[in-house]
Amino acid sequence: MITPFFIFSLVIGYFLVLYSVSYLVAKEDSNETFFKANRNSPWYLVAFGMVGASLSGVTFISVPGWVEASKFTYFQVVLGYLFGYLVVAFVLLPIYYHNNVTSIYEYLLTRFGKSSHYAGAFFFFVSRVLGAAFRLFLVAIVLQQFIFDAWSIPFEATVVLSIVLIWVYTQRGGIKTIVFTDTLQTSLMILSVILSITYINSELDWSFFEFLSSNKISNFNQVFVTDSILSRNHFLKSFIGGAFVTICMTGLDQDMMQKNLSCKNLKDAQKNMVVFSFVLVIVTGLFLLLGALLFIYSEQQGLSIPLMDGSPKTDLLFPEIALSGDLGLIVGITFILGLIAAAYSSADSALTSLTTSFCIDFLNIEKREKINQKIIRKKVHVGMSLLLIFVVILFKYILDRNVIDGLLTVAGYTYGPLLGLFAFGIFTDYNIKDRWLWPVILIVLILISIFGSLDSNQLGGYQVGYELLPINGLLTFLGLVLIRRK
Repeated sequence: MITPFFIFSLVIGYFLVLYSVSYLVAKEDSNETFFKANRNSPWYLVAFGMVGASLSGVTFISVPGWVEASKFTYFQVVLGYLFGYLVVAFVLLPIYYHNNVTSIYEYLLTRFGKSSHYAGAFFFFVSRVLGAAFRLFLVAIVLQQFIFDAWSIPFEATVVLSIVLIWVYTQRGGIKTIVFTDTLQTSLMILSVILSITYINSELDWSFFEFLSSNKISNFNQVFVTDSILSRNHFLKSFIGGAFVTICMTGLDQDMMQKNLSCKNLKDAQKNMVVFSFVLVIVTGLFLLLGALLFIYSEQQGLSIPLMDGSPKTDLLFPEIALSGDLGLIVGITFILGLIAAAYSSADSALTSLTTSFCIDFLNIEKREKINQKIIRKKVHVGMSLLLIFVVILFKYILDRNVIDGLLTVAGYTYGPLLGLFAFGIFTDYNIKDRWLWPVILIVLILISIFGSLDSNQLGGYQVGYELLPINGLLTFLGLVLIRRK
């Protein structure tokens, strides 16, 4: 029987394994190891580990839970991701390696000046804090419902415990540790989804191919939306939005790029990105199929959608079936391991990259005395942990939508300035009047906020979707044109 104590024991055992890996691979507690992994990470390990970091607990739970409402239309966004990853591999990575950066926002300092450098780092900081908090919030509510509620432990304590466990195994080796732990975590996550699909099909007396050809899946298998460009999830809007989400949330994001920059050279980093992108598409497709199976199974078994604070929460359907259903101990164990692997494979790298960016971009740690550099990095690492605790707890009281939808929507606001800045730097030869950058960004954000909040009736039936991100980037680009130096 899967009891709260059994689940908690799995979580603690899992973190002991991660700490052991950290101890073995990161014996050198230096800033060079923490920030760059000494630039010798094997590209294939980085590629495989990035799958888990990209998918995270949001995909693990929220994508399957979203299938009832959105069918398989999320795959349109995933196809956009694939195109975006190729742009990252062949446009952005060469720039970063050519400039030999530790933080990718150092490029903005070289290209434009201090205001641009700080703006890039600031919007990454906000974006990554919110993104990591979204992911941690999701795993925290699952742990709360299936472990800590039974012991009357408050949600806030669950969040603190989760982040303390991450801090313990990342505080020494940083990115070098994460390259190896992400590989383990990705393996567990993929194993979990494959076993879940297998066991649910078995319970339904289907083979996998019988499931794919069944009438039941026809309720979910709509992929492309092409009837009206006004709809929020029209193919073009989803594809373009997905491509730009990837370019920004991967290519302009220190978290994801820090792993790539730990590869030995540009060629290895590009191989990593291309292989990773195709594997990611396949794995995301499996999550969508799992979502359909979950709803088919719950209907057959007469299971209702789990409640959170009195309201149905489809994000909790997968954990409810895996831990409280009749699928057996193996599915329950692999679900827990897959969930914590998916959630923490993104959260641990976020904590490391936030520490890196703050040290490099805001504190100029490389210009400090050598004797103080490690001390500063360790203090910042603790500070970032405390910040994540605060934001995750805050989400419990303000979040009112599906987590994957919320994450992509927030990206439209926070990554737009980064998109405009990097695009202007890469595709034009102009410099800018750096001191005027912040007024331009603030005006654009105000305009985007107004546009994003408009009701579809005010836009002739047009529903704003994930294309808000490229629109934000375009307006920022045009604003930079107005303050360019001739």
